[in-house]
Amino acid sequence: MTEIFAQLPALQVVLPLIAAVLIVLSRSETAAFLITLGVCLVMPFISAAMLFEVLENGPISYALGGWPPPIGIEYRIDLLNGIVLLLVSVIAAISIPFAYRSVKFEIDSRRRAWFYAMFLLCLAGLLGVAITGDAFNAFVFLEISSLSTYALVALGRDRRALLAAYQYLILGTIGATFYVIGVGFLYILTGSLNLVDIAARAAELDPAQTRALLTALAFITVGVSLKLALFPLHFWLPNAYAYAPSFVTVFLSATATKVAIYLLIRFYFSVFSGALDFDALPVMSVLLGLSLAAMFVASIIAVFQTNLKRMLAYSSVAQIGYMTLGLSMDNVLGLTGAIVHMINHGIMKAALFLALGAVFLRINSTRLSDVSGIGRLMPMTMGAFTVAGLGLIGVPGTAGFISKWYLALGAIEKGSWTIVALILGSSIISVVYLGRILESVWLGTPSARAEKASDPPLSMLLPLLVLAAASVYIGLDTRATAGLAYMAAEALLGGAQ
Repeated sequence: MTEIFAQLPALQVVLPLIAAVLIVLSRSETAAFLITLGVCLVMPFISAAMLFEVLENGPISYALGGWPPPIGIEYRIDLLNGIVLLLVSVIAAISIPFAYRSVKFEIDSRRRAWFYAMFLLCLAGLLGVAITGDAFNAFVFLEISSLSTYALVALGRDRRALLAAYQYLILGTIGATFYVIGVGFLYILTGSLNLVDIAARAAELDPAQTRALLTALAFITVGVSLKLALFPLHFWLPNAYAYAPSFVTVFLSATATKVAIYLLIRFYFSVFSGALDFDALPVMSVLLGLSLAAMFVASIIAVFQTNLKRMLAYSSVAQIGYMTLGLSMDNVLGLTGAIVHMINHGIMKAALFLALGAVFLRINSTRLSDVSGIGRLMPMTMGAFTVAGLGLIGVPGTAGFISKWYLALGAIEKGSWTIVALILGSSIISVVYLGRILESVWLGTPSARAEKASDPPLSMLLPLLVLAAASVYIGLDTRATAGLAYMAAEALLGGAQ
């Protein structure tokens, strides 16, 4: 048993990769779903076991092939990526039962097995980005997740899904290019690709090499920002979320951007912070400005959307702004807010898109006019949607309130009550666009499409109810989210890696 436990870091990535190959070989839709379900249910146990080990004994270092770092590739798990691994794994495990009926409804039968194979490749890529301690290996996993995501988005029934996938591919490729150029600069400067080793060597660089290090920082920032859809590099996200199959939107909205934000946090606070003085650079000020712009501009655009998936997609751009806002504060409370919002937003946004997926199953539409009055016909579905929506606004007693509370505390510690006011103001805008939806579904006259709607099967309803309940629970008991996030933020800013 001890020997198996020692291999958990490798199993976290290898299992979904092997499962994807098995699905391609079998080509059976039923076998594909069962294999995917089994792998997704195992992943959270692996992630949780590693996170508990980190809490008990500190970071885990796993050397692939027995080659010790920095010579070989290292999988390194600490509190920060332990949290991210658990988030991605839990979202996959909870939401995968929803996929069975949703995929049957939205994907052609000849492509369903391939769909599950692509999903597992995407899962493996995201987990790989989070777990690896190697800068180039992170690029490889980014591309595994991205390439599979392009295929998943393109499988949407709307022909505009192809255009959305193409836009995503172009911008994703540009982002990957910027990232790998930045990694190249780091390799030239330090002679290493191991993140811990790069940090140690970068701190010892001659001051004359600072300009090259800043160049690496700039390339990596732009590359990762394209991947995480930081405003104004977000153009791929609204179409990708709006026209992808419902289950793809659920999974991507809850996990993909969070993993990219993790990568940005990792580089800023584990790699560059020891070699560069961020207080003397405009990096955090620029990030702060872009974050605030995202929070307001994307929220205002969301108000005028009539497609609910597109509305929530712009909402995601705004919520990404909250996460990068916490990062830009460069203090423990702000970074805690960023990390805890990664968790909370993943849970809330997955619940919201699950609800829309259930609505799409029943009425074949997610347009605002078509969902009028549907709350009385799908009370469990829209009740869960309402709860998750209140969390997104930041109502006290929900997960979203905890995130914004820590962000506000971080702003106060920074001495900026203006940022606190702006957080409150952007939350008010979210009341407007979510209020439009809630007014229509609960108070509107049932549309022709919605007249015969009903709550979805239990396999689709249960994941939605679990995530909606979780958004309330972690808004009341913050030990498992804000508590761990605070410890991770302290470790990052205190240099205790």
